[in-house]
Amino acid sequence: MENLLNLLPDSDKMMELVTTYGGKILLAILTLVIGLFLIGKLVKAVKKVFELRSFDPTLQTFLINLLGITLKILLFISIVSMVGVQMTSFIALLGAVGLAVGMALSGTLQNFAGGVILLIMKPFKVGDYIEAQGYAGTVVAIDIFATVLNTPDKKRIIIPNGPLSTGSMINYSVEPVRRVDWTFGIGYTDSIDAARNIILEIVNADSRIHHDPAPFVGVVSLGDSSVNLVTRVWLDSANYWDVFFEVQEAVKKAFDASGISIPFPQSDVHLYQVK
Repeated sequence: MENLLNLLPDSDKMMELVTTYGGKILLAILTLVIGLFLIGKLVKAVKKVFELRSFDPTLQTFLINLLGITLKILLFISIVSMVGVQMTSFIALLGAVGLAVGMALSGTLQNFAGGVILLIMKPFKVGDYIEAQGYAGTVVAIDIFATVLNTPDKKRIIIPNGPLSTGSMINYSVEPVRRVDWTFGIGYTDSIDAARNIILEIVNADSRIHHDPAPFVGVVSLGDSSVNLVTRVWLDSANYWDVFFEVQEAVKKAFDASGISIPFPQSDVHLYQVK
């Protein structure tokens, strides 16, 4: 017991420690309490701004958490420095660890950065039909690391956000109106005017097709076996596929009823007798 008491610092050393570090520790505790209070207030204020500006919920949660963690790390470093701990070696160690983790997760970090870019720039949103990276489908989720598509035949496609944010894409849903193009082939002996009138009668009778700009029908090419008429109309994007299939079927039936042929590729073979 006596040996244990001898290990304890005497009153002079205790007073020296209290004098040297007591004020710093009290100041550090006070700074910690005030810092955490201010960080909480700032995070709540930023969250309120995001909500008022209708920020994307996924990006909103991520940015708020990132802001809170970053500020708490800075607060911790400041408090440790106030107590008197040398932070140079500690910060160098953190930098080395961060570099190693960054190199190991370079692909993941690229996808993360791509996700942030997509959520901020918003080239598409959930519900849009897009084509990118060799795939096409309806966007069902935009996460931090990947975007999820559903194809028309109910296949789920997950595309990493890194290449998605830097590559080309087509958004079929962003514009309220779209143009539908068809090419109908008729025989060389059929009347172009008669075929044009049939097509215009069908598209003008469809209430889903816009009349401004007016539907257009014209000869686009003289093929090997047919005269090809291109038809272009404008309509609301939501009606695209219904009109595409229904008008195509209606034109075929009308051509059949009027005796206008839709020729298929054919060749004339001539046989010569060699004497």
